[in-house]
Amino acid sequence: MIISRTPFRISLFGGGTDYPAWYRVHGGAVLGGTIDKYCYLTCRYLPPFFEHRFRLVYSKIETCNRVDEIRHPAARAALELLKFDRGVEIHHDGDLPARSGMGSSSSFSVGLLHALHALRGQMPTRRELADQGIHIEREMLGETVGCQDQILAAFGGFNHITFTRGGEYVVRPVTVSAERMRDLSSHLLVFYTGIIRTASTVAKKVVDRFDVNKRQLRILRDMVDEGLAAIASEESLAAVGDLLHEAWIVKRSLGDGVSNPEIDAIYDTARASGATGGKILGAGGGGFMLLFAPPSRHEEIKNALPHLIHVPFRFCSGGSEIVMYEPEQEYHAAEIARIDNRTAPFREQPPEDDGE
Repeated sequence: MIISRTPFRISLFGGGTDYPAWYRVHGGAVLGGTIDKYCYLTCRYLPPFFEHRFRLVYSKIETCNRVDEIRHPAARAALELLKFDRGVEIHHDGDLPARSGMGSSSSFSVGLLHALHALRGQMPTRRELADQGIHIEREMLGETVGCQDQILAAFGGFNHITFTRGGEYVVRPVTVSAERMRDLSSHLLVFYTGIIRTASTVAKKVVDRFDVNKRQLRILRDMVDEGLAAIASEESLAAVGDLLHEAWIVKRSLGDGVSNPEIDAIYDTARASGATGGKILGAGGGGFMLLFAPPSRHEEIKNALPHLIHVPFRFCSGGSEIVMYEPEQEYHAAEIARIDNRTAPFREQPPEDDGE
């Protein structure tokens, strides 16, 4: 039995510049970090006593005999990429809902890859996990997604990520004191709007307008350096809130779907109640909203948004990790074939009546 735990993330600045279509021409950067909310993947080799070879449990339950029959896109792609020819059972649990702007799909992909590698007794590097996660989502599934989510999920921590025109990326941990990070966290609030959207759909509208939005994206890229300087300084963190507000105004102009009247109303209410800045996390359109406000105004903001779910969080330093590793004794191919032939008559039979 293998269990992986992979964190979700919060991106502060630079979102939109982490798409290859942009950074391979202009370069890009992101400032963000992982939080203490996680995606859990449990994997084990499925014993050869069942009519099915693969079983997946998430919001649905799937049983099938071939990888190409699996309906869950990321699970199917991960098994195809790693060329699994053994039966596998996979269970997914998450602290936060999917399609919410917290990088949940990338945390799933990276966490599943990590668990499947561990199932084989392999120890991939963080970069290998990030690269494979990016490959699955962008190349195998054809999703319109950036690259920050997979990198943050794999590496963990609060990072300054730069993307080069050559297609490479560099991950630099932000080295500030623990007290400063606690101070930053104390100014941040996260609320769940309850609006579900597909990030790839919203992102495609933004990517299709890269040529039109060059100026806005360059501004968002420059804000990464400004935000990093504000966090690393010894001055008040108020500048971070002001930058978030400026970045949100710019982000809203990138394309239809980034915001909507409901999101605007939530943001305006929060601003009127003491928030100085904020943003919709992820591509936009719904999911979670991040707000920046002095701690003394947090209760007022919560009271002004009673219909939203407030999600307390802390930044965490760890990326995807294996939290349980108990490799089971494997069946050899010959044993599997013998069992496969001999157990067919009693597969999936009801339990015997014990007389009670």
